[in-house]
Amino acid sequence: MAHALRFRLPERRRPLGYGVAVGVVAVGVAAGLLVVLRREPERAALAVVLVLAAAAAGGISGAEAVAVTAAAVGVAVTLLLAPGDWPAAVAFVAVALVVGLLVATEADRRRGAEARTAELAALNDRLHQVTAEREALEADASRAHILARVDEQRAALLRSVSHDLRTPLATIRAVASDLRHGTAYDDATRTELLGTVCDETERLDRIVSNLLSLSRIEAGALEPERQAVPLDELVADRIRRLSPLFRRVRIQVELPAGLPLVDADYTQLDLVVTNLLENAARHAPEGSCVRIGGRERDGVVEVRVADEGIGVPEYARSSVFEPFRQGERGGSSGVGLAICKAVIESHGGTIRVDRTVGGGATFVFTVPVHQPTRRT
Repeated sequence: MAHALRFRLPERRRPLGYGVAVGVVAVGVAAGLLVVLRREPERAALAVVLVLAAAAAGGISGAEAVAVTAAAVGVAVTLLLAPGDWPAAVAFVAVALVVGLLVATEADRRRGAEARTAELAALNDRLHQVTAEREALEADASRAHILARVDEQRAALLRSVSHDLRTPLATIRAVASDLRHGTAYDDATRTELLGTVCDETERLDRIVSNLLSLSRIEAGALEPERQAVPLDELVADRIRRLSPLFRRVRIQVELPAGLPLVDADYTQLDLVVTNLLENAARHAPEGSCVRIGGRERDGVVEVRVADEGIGVPEYARSSVFEPFRQGERGGSSGVGLAICKAVIESHGGTIRVDRTVGGGATFVFTVPVHQPTRRT
């Protein structure tokens, strides 16, 4: 582009250059005639006028105009100087030619630099346009990714809710239908069926509680109301309430005596313990043991909930706490562990999953030790 401009520009300006050159030469001839008429030829003045003519032609139109002007200089010198002054005439022509070519070369360089500057400016404008277009495309791609993620989570929520809610509802409906139609049961069977209804009702309550908690987490409304919480009492209460879950497995509590109070929101920490115990009971093989233990270290209480099930594969340990991420066996809404992570992190703690010695999964979380307020 610059190369093309460099050669086209002189083409457009060449007539003007020729006109200036001829005009200046004419002025030189007129000046020379005046000198002759006065019989006082001034070679220096004549040389300056003719060299300026060649320089003007070179600066405006280029080397070709310089050649024409140099020829005109030769004619003028021949007319103005005496026949014996040929060396001076040759010197005038040579000087005019050299000066004109130097000026023409410099003018070409300047025009080339201007063309390159214009090209760089055009490229810079194009670069800004491409950058703006790329940013717009990235924004569109980001919005598309977010929408796809929302659709994916919505579909996962519908799948999990349809599965988790239908199973206990089907059990409750079957028992209620039998009792309504007067099916004869002995007292032991009736008590067992009513117990099943209560268990499934509790399960539905936990599912709904998890979904409501997840909605508060996503809305940024999960603010813990901290207080001194006795972890041993909370665990004992949870095990008592979840006792139907442990009919097929054994539960073992390994909390040491003198474990300090923790600084936590009782309801939210209760939700964490409930989800981890339910998760362990669901994945533990029949007749195996679920253990919950704790210890104090470095200003926090570390709680461990371990089962002897299939465990969590190494590749899935970083994603197991994502919402709607179901385990290998399914059977859960996939929000319980996500809630645990959000609650623990809102308390300034950490949560992770390790491999249980001998097989299984061990979930480990930390909560800060409660520091009594000192009275002044």
